[in-house]
Amino acid sequence: MRYFGSWCGAVFIIWADRKKWPKAPTARELLWWLWEPPSATTPPDVEAGGLDASTSGAADEKPSWFTPKRLLVMFCLINMLNYVDRGAIASNGVNGSRQSCTGGTCTSGSGIQGDFNLNNFEDGVLSSAFMVGLLIASPIFASLAKIHNPFRLIGVGLLVWTIATAGCGCSFDFWSITICRMLVGVGEASFISLAAPFIDDNAPAAQKTAWLAMFYMCIPTGIAVGYVYGGLVGNSLHWRAAFWGESILMLPFVILGFVIKPLELKGFNHSVKTKEYGEMLNPERQDETKQDIMFGGITIVCGIFGTLSGGFILDKIDSTISNAFKLLSGATFLGAIFCFGAFCFKSLYGFIPFFSVGELLVFATQAPVNYVCLHCVKPSLRPLSMAMSTVAIHIFGDVPSSPLVGLLQDKIHNWRSTALTLTSILFIAAIFWFIGIFVRSVDRFNEQSEHDVPAVERSNLRPLLDENEEARAS
Repeated sequence: MRYFGSWCGAVFIIWADRKKWPKAPTARELLWWLWEPPSATTPPDVEAGGLDASTSGAADEKPSWFTPKRLLVMFCLINMLNYVDRGAIASNGVNGSRQSCTGGTCTSGSGIQGDFNLNNFEDGVLSSAFMVGLLIASPIFASLAKIHNPFRLIGVGLLVWTIATAGCGCSFDFWSITICRMLVGVGEASFISLAAPFIDDNAPAAQKTAWLAMFYMCIPTGIAVGYVYGGLVGNSLHWRAAFWGESILMLPFVILGFVIKPLELKGFNHSVKTKEYGEMLNPERQDETKQDIMFGGITIVCGIFGTLSGGFILDKIDSTISNAFKLLSGATFLGAIFCFGAFCFKSLYGFIPFFSVGELLVFATQAPVNYVCLHCVKPSLRPLSMAMSTVAIHIFGDVPSSPLVGLLQDKIHNWRSTALTLTSILFIAAIFWFIGIFVRSVDRFNEQSEHDVPAVERSNLRPLLDENEEARAS
């Protein structure tokens, strides 16, 4: 669910530019569209090398430091650090817990939630804030690659990321850390937009898929390492130290991005400025750019308001696991209807409103999903629960989705049928959420381990716990 908007964005680009291909796109072309700048109109000729005479010479000049394996290792480490940050901020040692009061006894909070006294709504905003910067900056960096060296742009983005993570460690309230998390997304945008094309350019022809697989394996690995890292550093030192550590680890890559001789990216010739500016002034290109900006703006607005509304509605209808499943099933089912209907339209004016409502509803599932993951297990198991949830999202979601989309498109050669088939999966998800409403659930958020409570306090807590259980049963 978390990556549904970005996937639909890729499908929309294919849909909007379908007239530029004389035939249905192949899997190779489909994957290319996921990574190349949205203003590009023709996929590179992979068999022929994708370079004309004017650019082949520049691409062949490799800096002295370069070897393909060094590039892969460097990008894998950077990618892992990006996702270590994702795992760390969600770990119990960094995210922490709110202050809670039970039976007149209050316990102090911990981590970010405890220091800033965040409610569930604010905590949900904080976990999704990076998406704002990511969605806004990704098309910007992709467009800037036409007039600036992409390798240097990665360095700029990593510098922003390094400063933003250090700023998270220095934040003093909810808004300051939220702004820093948005800037983390801005920094990450340059890397995710440009790293994969560099790997694809320089990987051995027979190992391109394997190299990309190694690059993307750093996503679940980085998140898992991030949970461990955040827990260890947050509990032993302080949650702020976890962010400062990430910033220090990224700093060498920032320096390398500015001091070493950069690589050129296939399809970009930065020595010929007039052609690039001429293309930018082309009226047809301006119309395409307007469509891309419009769609990006819709995704940003729907992502922000959808995510916020999910947490707000759940708080209003009483935050329980059963109500969370009701919200999940309803939002997913309605979102599936609108998204499915959007891809049935042949007109942009019919597609946009239906897809906007569908995105809004699907994004609203993020807060309820996290609520269920946190409250269906004992407090001591919350980090493990979030780790399993996040890893499952990647393993069964964004990691295999791109090649599966390409494989399906190769088989049926119809982009609309491909989009409708994939969107139908949301109906299956709605069925699973609906079943969850009727499964007996116990909110274990306030449970305490008897091994951690002295005998005297245990005897005092027992009647209260029994009373709570009787109240739930009634």
